[in-house]
Amino acid sequence: MSSHLLTIIVSGPSGVGKSTLLSFLPKEEFYFSVSHTTRPPRNNEKDGEDYYFVEEKTFLEMIERGDFLEWVKVHSYYYGTSKGEITKAKTLGKHLVFDVEVIGAGKLKSYFGEKAVTIFIAPPDFETLKKRLISRGTESEEKIKERLERARFELSFAGFYDYVVINDDLERAKERLFSIIKAELCKPSKVFAKLKDLF
Repeated sequence: MSSHLLTIIVSGPSGVGKSTLLSFLPKEEFYFSVSHTTRPPRNNEKDGEDYYFVEEKTFLEMIERGDFLEWVKVHSYYYGTSKGEITKAKTLGKHLVFDVEVIGAGKLKSYFGEKAVTIFIAPPDFETLKKRLISRGTESEEKIKERLERARFELSFAGFYDYVVINDDLERAKERLFSIIKAELCKPSKVFAKLKDLF
């Protein structure tokens, strides 16, 4: 990635509002990495936009070929980030954004090192998260219970991230996310190329 472009890794429990928050970032400046998954699409999801929906056989073949930067199995489905997503962002000259769960985030952080900015999106409390999951109306009671158990596990990793944004109010959470990005873009490593021209 070009030195002035950001690599942003975002994680948080299912139902915390990651997708909604990230949707506020302008598409002309940010490239959103699209993950592969063996999970069936939900009603409003589009192949190639929300995920690349593939058969398990295809996914396992991609693992064998070493196509993934990271991959993990969650809730009996595979999820993975293809190496090709880096190339796409670089070609477009955009900041690269990953929306991945905590294990994948750790693998991506190992790959990118200090170049990556990690942000954890957290719910204000567990009851709010439960209500959000139920209101989606996309999953059974058993699946919701699974996701809440997973959420407890994921929240235990929040302290390893560079930043934590609590999504207690969407507008406030949006401001916090934008403040982080603005601050990161002001770091010397991001503006050094422009600074050199001044001397």
